[in-house]
Amino acid sequence: MKIEKISESQIRCTLNYSDLHARQLSLLELAYGSDKARILFREMIERADSEVGFHVDDIPLMIEAIPLSSDGIILIITKIEDPDELDTRFARFTPGTYEEYQIEFGADTQPAVSAGDILETLSRLLEDSGQKEESVDSLPLFSVFCFTRLDPILEAAAVLRGIYRGANSLYKCPSDRNYYLVVHKSDHTAEEFNKICNVLTEYGQRIRSNPGSEAYYEEHFERLTGPKALQHLAV
Repeated sequence: MKIEKISESQIRCTLNYSDLHARQLSLLELAYGSDKARILFREMIERADSEVGFHVDDIPLMIEAIPLSSDGIILIITKIEDPDELDTRFARFTPGTYEEYQIEFGADTQPAVSAGDILETLSRLLEDSGQKEESVDSLPLFSVFCFTRLDPILEAAAVLRGIYRGANSLYKCPSDRNYYLVVHKSDHTAEEFNKICNVLTEYGQRIRSNPGSEAYYEEHFERLTGPKALQHLAV
């Protein structure tokens, strides 16, 4: 484990696979904040305090994950001292769902982290490194794409005809009038789903989501078609 101080409010923690193996910790547990993950994060904070003078006290933390090819993963830990700054950083998330991103790490440390977003990164990282975890590949992952017009969705549907067979639904937001496409991994492999998402990013903007995003869309947005939206639009 390597800890570097970026600024008074931010540090960078580099973890390789030997660090995880020594703690009997999997990438999946790291993403979802298991008890062993909490112990690891607490160790990071204690070492950051003693080694680089990164004092947390009762300040909330935000954690972001960055893959390092096959070598491991970087965690950027940022102190969020201003609540307005936290609101700004999460402005791209679905309104009213910030609680979904909080994981309790003890009474004095509460990092805010998107498990779904990290899991996507970890899934790609495992594919790149040749390491397999069956539980990652079998999880019902999904991604959300935003479109300002319907035409790009139709074009994407045509490109993915015969390639993507997963469940997906199209919604329209009554306030910004944008279209939101929720695409599920379904029975595709992580590698296949990643390629499908890469195609969709050429036509729309991939936005961050959490496990409650689709339920929010169902309640607050207009559902235009589903659960085979792209397949229906490609006909």
